[in-house]
Amino acid sequence: MPPYMFAELERKVSQMREEGIDVISLGIGDPDMPTFEPVVETMRQVVGVNDDQKYPTNRGRKEYREAVADFYSSRFGVEIDVEEGVIPALGAKEAIYNLCFAFLDPGDVALASDPGYPVYTGGPILAGARPVPLPLNPDRGFAPDLESVSDDDARAARILFLNYPNNPTGAVVPEGLFPQVVDFARENEILVIHDNAYSETTFDGYVAPSFLATPGAMEVGIEVFSLSKGYNMTGWRVGAVVGNPEAISTYWRLKTNVDSGLFEAIQLAGVTALRECGGMVEEMNSIYTRRRDLVVETLAAIGVEVERPRGTIYVWAPVPDGETSVSFAEKVLDEASVVISPGSMYGESGEGWFRISLTTPDERLEEALERMREHLA
Repeated sequence: MPPYMFAELERKVSQMREEGIDVISLGIGDPDMPTFEPVVETMRQVVGVNDDQKYPTNRGRKEYREAVADFYSSRFGVEIDVEEGVIPALGAKEAIYNLCFAFLDPGDVALASDPGYPVYTGGPILAGARPVPLPLNPDRGFAPDLESVSDDDARAARILFLNYPNNPTGAVVPEGLFPQVVDFARENEILVIHDNAYSETTFDGYVAPSFLATPGAMEVGIEVFSLSKGYNMTGWRVGAVVGNPEAISTYWRLKTNVDSGLFEAIQLAGVTALRECGGMVEEMNSIYTRRRDLVVETLAAIGVEVERPRGTIYVWAPVPDGETSVSFAEKVLDEASVVISPGSMYGESGEGWFRISLTTPDERLEEALERMREHLA
């Protein structure tokens, strides 16, 4: 399998900067704003407490599990079993990777969105399974065509990865998709894993739903919730897996043999984020909305038309005529010293597209866009 794409991107940018080139990266989605102060203050207070420094339980501290369950109840209308239906995760990436080992044997199939987060395909490969891409096409609102899955692949499939709001496309879940997924999963005895990393980062009045709010979803699915993007906590590595208790139990059994749980001080910081920082999330979304509009307007000025996404921290745009996703990304880097992500990095169906992240300070984002306008218009 190839090196993890973001690691390669970081290496290339570092090399250019060492050569004295002022590179502005619009590639990786790592929020530039600091973690909210109430979260940091909680961490300051609890990190020195002796009891919080010892081995945590893989099941998670009760206060954290309760905070996640309360959040799901008030935010999504989903009732989560505090004892059996939620377990902390060391970020969404760890959870998705370990879920592959919990539910896939060699020869099994994992159905994965394409384009999509690379761990959806890398995790199954490392587990000895076979990822089968589900193309996300714009004419379907970036929804997978489940009817196109072959009978053989459907029989061999054990898990199905979904992600809405969607990385990298910025698409929100098309109407009717979640109920269709529930029926498909029931028919084929597949565990649905919905990566809910961007539900709190939405714009223009859109409110993202939880997959688990869909009738029947709790019977066939789990959801990976992350505090990374919505709460500016990417480096904290804190999230949760919630949903079907039997699936949670299987995941927990694997994790007890892999790691020793999530540092309890971070869990308590997560409690503060979930209970006290909703207003701050809205303020961040206002910043992202402004940046999104700036990116869309600049792209239009250089002849790249794109719809304004209603979710995530990304703008997904078609490459100009005559370019591939890689050739255009190289052109932008060579001529404007700006890093964008070629769509092919996210799967075969990403060819012909590129992604811009909105997680760059305003003045640097404006400079990057001005460079693109100057060199590419």
